[in-house]
Amino acid sequence: MTKQYNFAFFDEASKREIRRAIIKGIAVPGYQVPFASREMPIGRGWGTGGLQITLAIIGKRDVLKVIDQGCDESVNAVNIKKLIHATTDVEITEETKRASIIQSRHRIPEHPLEENQIMVLQVPTPEPLRHFEPREAATRVLHAQADYTGAWLNLFDQIVCFGTTTTGADHPVKVNQRYVMAPSPIPRFDNLKLHQSPNLTLFGAGREKKIYAVPPYTTVEPLDFKDHPFAVEDFRGKQCTICGASGVYLDETVDEESGKTLYRCNDTAFCTQQAALKGLI
Repeated sequence: MTKQYNFAFFDEASKREIRRAIIKGIAVPGYQVPFASREMPIGRGWGTGGLQITLAIIGKRDVLKVIDQGCDESVNAVNIKKLIHATTDVEITEETKRASIIQSRHRIPEHPLEENQIMVLQVPTPEPLRHFEPREAATRVLHAQADYTGAWLNLFDQIVCFGTTTTGADHPVKVNQRYVMAPSPIPRFDNLKLHQSPNLTLFGAGREKKIYAVPPYTTVEPLDFKDHPFAVEDFRGKQCTICGASGVYLDETVDEESGKTLYRCNDTAFCTQQAALKGLI
């Protein structure tokens, strides 16, 4: 462990303050808890909220996985892993099932999570009402009154203009039949993974100084209308060209030589593991 830093970078008082905010978030699912976001050696907007949560809860026996839009080896994921490992010396893994803490930007892994795992999501904009109400004090009143008319109107406007909702990511959800929450910019495909999930999911927004949570086995319902029900991205009839997986979130690419449309698992670690199990690599 690098000696010039305290374990997990922060001083113990800072970690306690962040953990208190986490506990409040768990106690009131979907509620945004303000916290004193610390200065980090990475720029705000690059995952400082999620990183602060991870550093506050991580212990010497934890196993860490960090992904960025499904990839373990992107610049964002690699640098976060380097910082955490340098200040904790914890084990780093790419296997979802081995990780006790999974920090992610924009994706929930394909491998189902379990009760002993914590999912930490980086959040750029935690306020689901911000698109129509710029004032923080006003949005807090709306949450207190459970007045989510603006969120419904936004979806209604999309249906009127385009015939369907157009939220490709960060589709708002109602948590525990009370608070409307921004699930972070995960694709619609991942929204359903939050519902009754056995793991704890924590959300951190460093720039906006908010922490919130979805405890295990909590009801999470995407906002929709009876005549326009929520629907995820449609990958029926498609499979990964590398591992052959179907029923997962796929990236669409075009082969430069043939011009043929190809699909590949967005979760690169899952793809590699499936290909290895099938003897394809």
